Amino acid sequence: MKRREALKLTSSLIGTAIIGSEMFLLGCANRDESTNLFSKSNILLLDEVGEVILPRTEQSPGAKDSKIGMFMVSIVTECYDKKEQNIFKNGIEKLNRISRKRYKGEFLELDQEQKYDLIATLDIETRDFKDDETPHFFPMIKQLTIWGYFTSEMGATKALRYNQNPGKFIGCIPYKNGDKAWS
Repeated sequence: MKRREALKLTSSLIGTAIIGSEMFLLGCANRDESTNLFSKSNILLLDEVGEVILPRTEQSPGAKDSKIGMFMVSIVTECYDKKEQNIFKNGIEKLNRISRKRYKGEFLELDQEQKYDLIATLDIETRDFKDDETPHFFPMIKQLTIWGYFTSEMGATKALRYNQNPGKFIGCIPYKNGDKAWS
């Protein structure tokens, strides 16, 4: 193939990809019924719950620093089915109901010890929860927190050891007890 033919072929492929990009992005479009599923206060609450699960330390930032609430909302809105979305949304409301009943205030108003006690109680509750039809909401929040944090730039580069790729490959790196895991 000659250079001029290769350039024509490449430009026609690129042109087609740009013109047809709406078809590819169509699958990413928000569904009308789920765009307003969560409020700003829901996102703040999810940030706080995430921070209780993965708090900031001297060595690493916390889940709130990685904007975990926005991550959870994005995944629940775009990837969960209607039933799972309802379980998650109702779980946020249940968390505030428990908070009001136990501490006479919303979850966001509690002090750190109260937040930790409430989250620890929910974590214990989920171990004993047995319902195949309707899963408990708290494991959803916990799994999304861990997934979102450790796949965020902040979690991957600050909480884990980060080796930028592509980079030099070193096949055998000694591991010392207490070292961070690799990202």
